[in-house]
Amino acid sequence: MNALSWRAERAFLKAWPALSTNTRNGWQARFANGLSRRANSVNPLIANAALDDADIRFFADAYRAQNLPLIVRVPTLLDARVDDALARSGFTQEGECCVLHGMLDAVTTQPDPAIEIIETLSCEWLDAVHAAQGRASEQRAVYEALINAIALPAGFVMLRVRGEPVALAYGAIDGDLLCVESVVTAAFRRGKGHAKRLMAALLHWAKAKGAATACLQVEMSNAPALALYRRIGLGGELYRYHYRRQRPAQA
Repeated sequence: MNALSWRAERAFLKAWPALSTNTRNGWQARFANGLSRRANSVNPLIANAALDDADIRFFADAYRAQNLPLIVRVPTLLDARVDDALARSGFTQEGECCVLHGMLDAVTTQPDPAIEIIETLSCEWLDAVHAAQGRASEQRAVYEALINAIALPAGFVMLRVRGEPVALAYGAIDGDLLCVESVVTAAFRRGKGHAKRLMAALLHWAKAKGAATACLQVEMSNAPALALYRRIGLGGELYRYHYRRQRPAQA
């Protein structure tokens, strides 16, 4: 399971890329103009990654140059001493998430005539996902740059109701591993089973493309999403992670 967990870690870096990166001592600093913590944080690349004071100063300087806070993403795959050291250094904890997975042979997958899956980005899909996520106009170009940087086979999924886009997601396949990203349902359409239909169609597409396992990341505070994914067969928990944010220097 640990091998699968690190496979998922590496795949997620490719499925949700950054605009630029900087690597040091088994850690990758990712930069994307502040769009999402995952794309603007320091992430471990190896199981024995450790952070000393010199590493922290190096990364703090790198993020300061980008006008960004230093945020470290800490998976439970690491030695607990990494997290303990960050806590002692005054880094606050936030954003606990878990990584779920499931074997595609064990989940229900099916195509849906109301769901379109395209393998080349369209303006319609981008406009719909921006609207559903309520993304500010200044961040739209950043999101689009990240999506265009995906160097994996990807499917962009859209469910329409009476011609109107109501639920969206995309999946990127690394080998036989599907990473599910950007799952969103329009606020006024939630609770109607649209996400379940969307996921069934996406998993069906991925299985046809040779994927055997699916994984995704979800915030622990998102109880409806956790219940949905477990209900459709993606309930195996690989590991968890949270973020540590450096406190601003006192004036």
